[in-house]
Amino acid sequence: MTWRWLIFFSMALWPAPASAGAVAAVSGSVEITNSHEAAVRKNRDYSGVVLWLDRADRIAPPTPAPKRVQMVQKDRHFQPHVVAVPVGSTVDFPNRDPIYHNAFSNFSGQPFDTGLYKPGTSAREVFKQAGIVRVFCNIHPTMSAIIVVLPTPWYVLTESTGKFSIPDVPPGEYRLRIFYERALPENLQFLEHPITVPEEGLTLPLISISETGFIPAPHLNKFGAPYPPVTNNGTYPGAPK
Repeated sequence: MTWRWLIFFSMALWPAPASAGAVAAVSGSVEITNSHEAAVRKNRDYSGVVLWLDRADRIAPPTPAPKRVQMVQKDRHFQPHVVAVPVGSTVDFPNRDPIYHNAFSNFSGQPFDTGLYKPGTSAREVFKQAGIVRVFCNIHPTMSAIIVVLPTPWYVLTESTGKFSIPDVPPGEYRLRIFYERALPENLQFLEHPITVPEEGLTLPLISISETGFIPAPHLNKFGAPYPPVTNNGTYPGAPK
């Protein structure tokens, strides 16, 4: 009888395994501090932060389903300015301006060049490897955007309030990772940390991202050369109309 009681008592103390197929949400909020951007400083616009989870155990994450999204060129801007997609996704670059555009990236996330294309047409790119893709226009030096390509299905892009929720996360051990365009890499790395996601989900403490030390720098054109002097309409002399 004593032996049976010990078995019963031990099983009662042992944590129950996660239910098969159980998923939860990882949620929280971010704030951005020490910013020189009026939208952030005055309006408290905390959008544009990408958060994702990497598994910290030996269980391989499921292959995320590719998506197809648009990064519209309108009023000499890329809209939206930041997108996050899984590996294998397609990004369309429709030109809705009355002028030519040429989207490109020379960064290691995935170099690409749409070439010059006219108003009312579109270009397309498939992103086959994970990384941070910094996008520019070869005609308009002030145009820029970010495409965050991720190897995980567990990611989110913050809304203007800074709130976020990563859905459908199986219980387990993860590492929280963060990207924000105007934060130094070492500051973001400091914010990374391991988390344990229980079956009931997890609400994280406020994540404070500082822009301290960030200095915007001009970029080169797709040929690796400086842009010619910019005219009043944001192009350079001789740019295609």
